[in-house]
Amino acid sequence: MAATADPRLPDLVGTDTIVFVLVAGVILAWGLVLGVWKYHGIRTSPDRTAHLYVDIAHRAALLYSFATLVLAALVELSSFPTVVNVVAAAVPVVFFVAAIVSYCVHGALRDTDNQFVDPTPGTYAFMIALIVGEIGGVVVLIAGVVARLA
Repeated sequence: MAATADPRLPDLVGTDTIVFVLVAGVILAWGLVLGVWKYHGIRTSPDRTAHLYVDIAHRAALLYSFATLVLAALVELSSFPTVVNVVAAAVPVVFFVAAIVSYCVHGALRDTDNQFVDPTPGTYAFMIALIVGEIGGVVVLIAGVVARLA
């Protein structure tokens, strides 16, 4: 646990944890705003559905906000150095945000209902990096918690 230097914040959690809790809150707020976009699509479309990727962006942002909160808890409980914990948590969060942005772009462009049908160059490399980065970051943090218990 990294001590906070700000006397207004209790020394209960580290600054690194607070940062990830705030990021989780921002992603949650983003998900709620995406819900408004989804609602608009439902209200204005002839078939009363939002575009598939608007729906996906909304749901993903809500789920990723809570996943980021779990990462914040793992950061706080890990025995690894702060820099290791921050990098391990930041990598998945960057991919969470990139995925939501991608879904928003497809929703705004209404260009596809499956981004893998005609993928842009680099899509598969991005997916491999996402898989390794997200799973790797979480495994590192879990290992940090396990190490703390040992």
